[in-house]
Amino acid sequence: MNFAPLSALSNDEQLFFDEVEKFARTHIGPKVLEMDEAEKLAPEILAQMFELGLMGIEVPAEYGGAEGSFMMAILAIQAISRVDPSVSVVCDVQNTLVNNIFNRWGTPEQKKKYFPRLCTNLVGAYCLTEANSGSDAFAMKARAFDEGSHWRLTGKKIFITNAKEAGVFIVFANINPELGYKGITAFIVDKDMPGFSLGKKEVKLGIRASSTCEVILDNVKVPKENVIGELGKGYKIAIETLNEGRIGIASQMLGLAEGALAGAMNYARQREQFGKHLREFQGIQMQLAELATKIESGKLLVYNAARLKDANMAFIKEAAMAKYWMAQVAEEVASRALEVYGGYGFIKEFPAEKFYRDAKIGKLYEGTSNMQLTTIFKLIDKD
Repeated sequence: MNFAPLSALSNDEQLFFDEVEKFARTHIGPKVLEMDEAEKLAPEILAQMFELGLMGIEVPAEYGGAEGSFMMAILAIQAISRVDPSVSVVCDVQNTLVNNIFNRWGTPEQKKKYFPRLCTNLVGAYCLTEANSGSDAFAMKARAFDEGSHWRLTGKKIFITNAKEAGVFIVFANINPELGYKGITAFIVDKDMPGFSLGKKEVKLGIRASSTCEVILDNVKVPKENVIGELGKGYKIAIETLNEGRIGIASQMLGLAEGALAGAMNYARQREQFGKHLREFQGIQMQLAELATKIESGKLLVYNAARLKDANMAFIKEAAMAKYWMAQVAEEVASRALEVYGGYGFIKEFPAEKFYRDAKIGKLYEGTSNMQLTTIFKLIDKD
């Protein structure tokens, strides 16, 4: 197990976290139920996230970004998730996947064109998954044909986060299926390119304010300069960005668990039964203490993985462990926290049922829990 140089937050990081959480509670909090029921992110919330620099945390200052650390992006995701995991995933995908790809593989021209907008008003989306290509991501059927002056993309992507709000999409397609995964290439596709469209918007169990749609590529003409990274190296981009993105999802689940526990603690302080507050019953005390301990262990995993990434140290195993463990913990905490409320936990008047619904996705996207365990085993087997 690798350990990062520092686990605790610096004063600047703590201040940043506190400011983001204050924003989340003040501006996102009053709209959580409304956005969940409408299955739509409030435009003013998105605009405020851009204004606060939360959509370009690691982007260099020369392009209008905050030029912050990866750890700062993880802290922003955690802080927002304490209030609404739906909103946090918009910030997560933008920073850990889309901006990350431009940062690491974009040409100077691509960065100059897209980064200023990604920091101010342009949402990005990451298009990898297909109907028959989920955990087996490289079984994709989307194709890219070299037409001389441009590339022509065909195919369909599913479960694309941020699709409804996004104006630019990182699309993975194969330029030569005979080469297998070595034909996969990444393309920058603008929403207004002819042939590009969105299919159905999924109706989901949780994180409902975050849009999830099909992306349809009907002979989309993509300029040659919109290839990002090298031809045939899209598999490398996909793997490496998802390794980092998993720390983002782990942070989302961390914040969710913290939010669910905080709600249960507050309720236990107020609710009276048999002449005592719930917090006075030893059974309740032990349950909440156990959940707090599991959350704290997960926080250390998440922060350690983020520190390792920032320190340019190996972090893949630690990222997989963080995502696996926090997905487990978040679901357990959300479920048991709901039970503290009794029957009230089952209704929308209290936040418990939404945290419970939102928690399930942690075991599914950006690599299922079983895929994380497979990755962990492969890496510990080499030790």
